[in-house]
Amino acid sequence: CTNTPESMKLRDIVVVMRWITLLLFASFAVAQTAADFAQHATNQFQVAANVTYLTAGGHDLKLDVYQKRGATTPQPTVVFFHGGFWVAGSKDTSQLALLPWMEMGYQVVNVEYRLGAVAQAPAAVEDCMCAMRFLATQAKTYNIDLNHIIVTGESAGGHLSLSMGMIPESTGLARQCESNVVLPKPVAIVNWYGITDVNDVIDGPNKQPAAMRWFGALANRKEIADRVSPLNYVRAGQPPVLTVHGDSDTTVPYQEAVRLHDALSKVGVANQLLTIPGGKHGNFTAEERTKIFATIRVFLAKNVR
Repeated sequence: CTNTPESMKLRDIVVVMRWITLLLFASFAVAQTAADFAQHATNQFQVAANVTYLTAGGHDLKLDVYQKRGATTPQPTVVFFHGGFWVAGSKDTSQLALLPWMEMGYQVVNVEYRLGAVAQAPAAVEDCMCAMRFLATQAKTYNIDLNHIIVTGESAGGHLSLSMGMIPESTGLARQCESNVVLPKPVAIVNWYGITDVNDVIDGPNKQPAAMRWFGALANRKEIADRVSPLNYVRAGQPPVLTVHGDSDTTVPYQEAVRLHDALSKVGVANQLLTIPGGKHGNFTAEERTKIFATIRVFLAKNVR
């Protein structure tokens, strides 16, 4: 057999056709997996809905646990916090965002917290810390692996997930749920376009009316904003962080993600900034979300043991 131009061209065509076949097969396999999960999710998970984890200010705060059916050992668990600039949104309107995690095999906990109209800053952070502590006390009940908790959320939920992984217990933000149980430390944080510098969105150049409502007329607003800003707690030894952010986001500026990425990298914390070119504040396309979750899988496989 000689390497004539015709034979080389034929081999190139064969190679391309093989790659096309493999890609089509992989796409079909992914679609088939998703279809199988959708059909059988109810066989794999059971839901403990509206479990009260804290009573604060006369309000019973709830969470939902999507628990593996038949599990007898501690399970890797994702804790999800909804968005809404701390003054809007709810766990009940965020349920579809949980499905990819369940398909990946994780148990999921969906957390609500007091919004700004009920309790101003830093209540949302305090509540979420109490939710984490509640999960620690109820780990056996829900088969939660306290050594394998991933925190995630979108926008304000991204900020809250960063807060759960980066703000130390010594700040006293968990005092409203005093307990002898230590707050569980997440093994990873997946931050979807979350606020990293709270002062920036309440009194800085990127003010947002919704964010400002979380603080209202608090006299010590700068002090509290500093206290709940993840950027102020960057230090070595923190959980790996994956940040997803569109570079055309005008609600939570992309630069907040860049600053966090640079600060974490400087102290040696494993982290990645996944930039969505032209991406706004969420509302990503189906193709973009597919890319995001593919990146999440690779990031967790690399950084979580």
